[in-house]
Amino acid sequence: MLEFKVTADAAGQRLDKFLRKRLETVPLSHLYKMVRTKKVRVNGARGDIAQLLNEGDVITVRGPEAQLQGPPPSAEFKAGSVHAKARPVQQDFHVIYEDEHLLIVDKPAGMAVHPGSGIEHDTLVDQARAYLERQGLVLQPGEYKPSPAHRLDRETSGVVIVAKTRQAMVKLTEQFTEGVPQKKYLALAKGRFQKDRGTIELRLAEHQQSAQSKSTRGVNMQEAVTHWVRLAGGPESSLLELTIETGRTHQIRRHLAAIGHPVAGDGKHGDFPFNRHVKARYGLKRMFLHSAYLALPHPITGKRLQLQAPLPKELVEALPRAGIEWAPRKP
Repeated sequence: MLEFKVTADAAGQRLDKFLRKRLETVPLSHLYKMVRTKKVRVNGARGDIAQLLNEGDVITVRGPEAQLQGPPPSAEFKAGSVHAKARPVQQDFHVIYEDEHLLIVDKPAGMAVHPGSGIEHDTLVDQARAYLERQGLVLQPGEYKPSPAHRLDRETSGVVIVAKTRQAMVKLTEQFTEGVPQKKYLALAKGRFQKDRGTIELRLAEHQQSAQSKSTRGVNMQEAVTHWVRLAGGPESSLLELTIETGRTHQIRRHLAAIGHPVAGDGKHGDFPFNRHVKARYGLKRMFLHSAYLALPHPITGKRLQLQAPLPKELVEALPRAGIEWAPRKP
């Protein structure tokens, strides 16, 4: 017989979801059968598949432990896990803010936020979980694991929020879906701008639309709005502050490229001759796009958080070489 106690972080889940995470080797059909045949009890009473669990509930599952739990986990390294790693995970990010619910970091350029195909190095997920484990956090099997609440391109540096608890992640997901957070980016764009500010309203093709969907529905074009302010200009490039109303994939990069002012160093949507030029003349070896500011209510306390990540040294040093004089100001 197995016994589980529902923690505060696991509270609010349905019984079936709770069990699926803890009995991963048990077929789903057999799991449902055990509930129907009263082999799963909650606080001594018969459990129900759709039952919502509360903190402190005790769940018992009758049956041979060896069969229910399956074989012991392999000690080999698995990407994205902080347990039984074959090598230590380093820390390349800087901590901006941390409390019991949030870890807010300044992500360096070149670091992917999530694991994925073609990603060979530690992601922010790997490094954040390893950092929290070194701080004493114990990641229990089946429990929520700290995860980033939003995405940032691998080539983009700046503010990223990692939710340490399930409750924080749920609230943050709601906030980002509703567009509550205020985000500001800094970018160096090709060319000179005649106006001091403007708005780009240009629909963008859905980035992850499947081939089948395209063949049946055509290309799905999504609304996208980007606002820009010219902070300073040089002979051949301009420093912009940008805010976005929508969160489409590569939105800033695609929008600026569409109006003829691609981001300097953008290897996917940029101007390749210009990229070679700024690398040789400005010493710019990365894309000049940085998430500099993020403001939102704390997902649990409601206190307003204003988070800033200073422009990285390599980007600061490129500005005078581009003939741009600029000093950061408070948002």
